[in-house]
Amino acid sequence: MLLAGVTLAFAQPDSEPQLESAYLVNFLKYVEWPTSNRSTATICLFGRDTLGPFLNSHEGRVIGGKELRIRRVHSPDDMPNCQLVYIPDVEEARIGAVLRWIQGMPILAASNADGFARAGGGIELLRNGGRVQFIVNADTLSRHGLNPSSQMMRLANRVIGEER
Repeated sequence: MLLAGVTLAFAQPDSEPQLESAYLVNFLKYVEWPTSNRSTATICLFGRDTLGPFLNSHEGRVIGGKELRIRRVHSPDDMPNCQLVYIPDVEEARIGAVLRWIQGMPILAASNADGFARAGGGIELLRNGGRVQFIVNADTLSRHGLNPSSQMMRLANRVIGEER
């Protein structure tokens, strides 16, 4: 029953950007962050905004008891307010810098750039014939103090690092 709910939560909207946006929102539901007194859950969009129009419709929803916020970020100073930072493939040249900026912070980094998870990112979104799947880098999530649910790990196309 629980697995059916997770599968439905990762249901597939019409376009790849819509689907990627839905995945980002759902990642907030299926990853546990260190205890915090924040009243919001914030998805930060780094650089050129490719998903903002699709994520804006989710803003204000309650995710895990916290109000969802969508923010655009461009510098290391912006990062501490993020729970999840999305780096689009069009920003591939700056991925290494962003990963260094969030090193040691409880922030989930996600991208649709090829090789993102192998390069130390937390979750890589894969496009496959109109479908989107994802790779989880369990070692990276662990280093950031993040704990993905077992349901999410089972739904992953592939898991890099420690098995959960």
